[in-house]
Amino acid sequence: MNGLLLEWVKALGFTRLVFIFTLIVILFWSGPNLAIPQTDSLEYLLLDNLRRWLPDYFGPPLAIIYQLSGTLFTGVLVISLLFYFIFRRFWADFICLFFGTAGILGIIDRILKPWFDRPRPDNSSLLLSGASFPSGHAAGSIVFYFMSCTLLATHYPRLRLPLFVLSSLWVSLIWLSTLYCRAHWPSDILAGASVGFVWLSICIAGLRVWERHKRLP
Repeated sequence: MNGLLLEWVKALGFTRLVFIFTLIVILFWSGPNLAIPQTDSLEYLLLDNLRRWLPDYFGPPLAIIYQLSGTLFTGVLVISLLFYFIFRRFWADFICLFFGTAGILGIIDRILKPWFDRPRPDNSSLLLSGASFPSGHAAGSIVFYFMSCTLLATHYPRLRLPLFVLSSLWVSLIWLSTLYCRAHWPSDILAGASVGFVWLSICIAGLRVWERHKRLP
């Protein structure tokens, strides 16, 4: 067990380990009960000016994108891909995606959001509930879409570039819609993306270690 754990840590690499340690320190230093930004802060100004910078006809599509990126639509995509992995007997990919998506949901909604308990921005264009920090949309999109790209590209290398390009564009639109709808503060997005990246890295590193041992005689 200790040997597997050490391999897992090595698979993460020094840079990711430093990033993980730094993020943990920042999160503990920031919480609990994180306050909302001041009205003269850069975050507040960004949210206030974003709608002025973007034409009005961007509003309805961005609101639809935000709603599509929620748990219902994303859950359908996750379940569909899980069934595909079952059909193709990609059992390691199935386990990785299942624990990856379920894990990030628990980390964000059950641990971090109750810990920080930060209110959402005011004057949101949508009826929202729950705490704001960190963003579940940012974390979940990083984990699901980029984990899916990584797993699928292993079996279909020619799809790697289009998968990652399309996923990057879609995730960027999710983040933009989140800010435009005033569902989250910019720091919520940054923190959510960071937590998602860490969890994605941990899951993929674990998958690589598991596959390496599976190939051994």
